[in-house]
Amino acid sequence: MKVFKFGGASVKDAAGVRNVAEVVKRYGLEDLVIVVSAIGKTTNALEAVTWAWLDSRPTDEALNVLESAHFLVLRDVAPEDTHASEKLQQAFHGLRGILKGTPSKNIDRHYDQVVAFGELWSSIIVHAHLKAAGVASAWLDARTIVRTDARNRSAGVDWEASAEHARHMLANNAQRPLRFVTQGFIGSAPDGSSTTLGREGSDFSAAIFAYLLDAESVTIWKDVAGMYNADPNVFPGTKLLERISYREAIELSYFGASVIHPRTLQPLQRKNIPLFVRSFLDTTSVGSTISAATDRDTLIPSFIVKPQQLLVSITPRDLSFIVEENLSVIFKLFAERNVRIALMQNSAVAFSVAVDDTPRSRELIEELRNDYQVLYNEACQLITVRHYDEKTLEDLLAGKEVLIEQRSRTTARFVVK
Repeated sequence: MKVFKFGGASVKDAAGVRNVAEVVKRYGLEDLVIVVSAIGKTTNALEAVTWAWLDSRPTDEALNVLESAHFLVLRDVAPEDTHASEKLQQAFHGLRGILKGTPSKNIDRHYDQVVAFGELWSSIIVHAHLKAAGVASAWLDARTIVRTDARNRSAGVDWEASAEHARHMLANNAQRPLRFVTQGFIGSAPDGSSTTLGREGSDFSAAIFAYLLDAESVTIWKDVAGMYNADPNVFPGTKLLERISYREAIELSYFGASVIHPRTLQPLQRKNIPLFVRSFLDTTSVGSTISAATDRDTLIPSFIVKPQQLLVSITPRDLSFIVEENLSVIFKLFAERNVRIALMQNSAVAFSVAVDDTPRSRELIEELRNDYQVLYNEACQLITVRHYDEKTLEDLLAGKEVLIEQRSRTTARFVVK
């Protein structure tokens, strides 16, 4: 069993959906689970629909646009599949039914019920085209397998319950090859309601299915050739990371690399399931392999640049020492306000952090000012370099003012203006 994941860019239009079938055909009669994201920017559009509904603003026009776009793709790739057309119509009808209701104060729960439809729609279309292209497969609602807690928008997986449902799925499907088309990003809470795994959670979904089914491997098909040592859209001369370890990939994800979702690698590491990142535009390219092997982690410096950072300095008004009691209160406020600290540094009387410049961060600054003196620099960059050398650091820092510098044996980090 292999698990394939196709993101929104790979199924953004009819040509993309057709390409999915061409990729799958290359794997003959192998057992596959095909995990798909919502088409293109559908999740963003559904978020806008959610906020409009919660604000008592009209949603009909936005939903009509989404419906037209999805049916346009379906009619292009599977024009004779009336069953798929009816199924897609029913799904849109289901969302309209939700939007006719009066929302409660549980915003995150409403978010999950609405946004989950994007993956359902795209999987219906991909399944229909695979059938039209002569590739036998079964459509699978991921929510019947991936059971979670009730924490909406970032649900935790109930691994034991999910494993039980996965075993039943396999026991009830005797056809060979086993081919399932299912959704990323979504699961179901104990009460049966839809949950989501966090933005970009489709990668995580692929890892969940691989873990539950003891898969041979996971392949994430993207519009890039693999993982690079930096963002190729920003930096010229980037290098492909052909082989890196789970640990290195987790470190890069933590520091902000955008290719792999941070939670994806942990279940794969537990069962030593390799992850391949390959291009759906060039299926012959070597791509990147993430596995337990660590021998090539240090060969190429990797660097991540996070723009639009706030460097916030927090000082007790009486200039008392920054001790554990102060830090526990400050950390609690950051956690409660869901503001992630990207870098931290403390002195005797000040605690400094780098955070994304968001409305939540700005609100937290004002709240901290009730008890502390708070100063901040805006429009900063946070630069992280793994396995650095001095030439790389010199090039990255040229012409920049360094506000904070941190170095360990493997990682150098800088907040710069």
